[in-house]
Amino acid sequence: MAAGLLDQIRSIFDGDPGVRKVADDPVLSAELLMLFRMILADGLVSESEMAVFRRICKDAFDIPESSIDAVIEYLNDFGYETNGSQAIALFRELDIERRKLLARHMVEIAKADSQLAESEVRLLRRTLDLLGINPVDVVKPNE
Repeated sequence: MAAGLLDQIRSIFDGDPGVRKVADDPVLSAELLMLFRMILADGLVSESEMAVFRRICKDAFDIPESSIDAVIEYLNDFGYETNGSQAIALFRELDIERRKLLARHMVEIAKADSQLAESEVRLLRRTLDLLGINPVDVVKPNE
């Protein structure tokens, strides 16, 4: 209990730990922005897409669930500073498995609302091309 209280006090003075984690890591910020762009690709934000985004934040990036709303607000406030091309450029430097993970996360979000819009397919196709990823590698399980 005391540790939780200390974390809350630290959060007041230092800001939200999830937001700090995202703000301190340009690659993580870029990845979350790309995922958010996939959510927005069809012009609609569905609850199922947001649920997948939240799960990815928690499970893949270890962002505390209590921080996710603040992280989304941070991305909304400061995400304009990074465009899609800049985000992709950051990922080109990463190993192929990390790039494939981004692509898989984008696919998860695109499929979340059970309606794959043409705009989502175009965004995914363009991203895969820019990242040098074969589409088969995204849908094929890791071996």
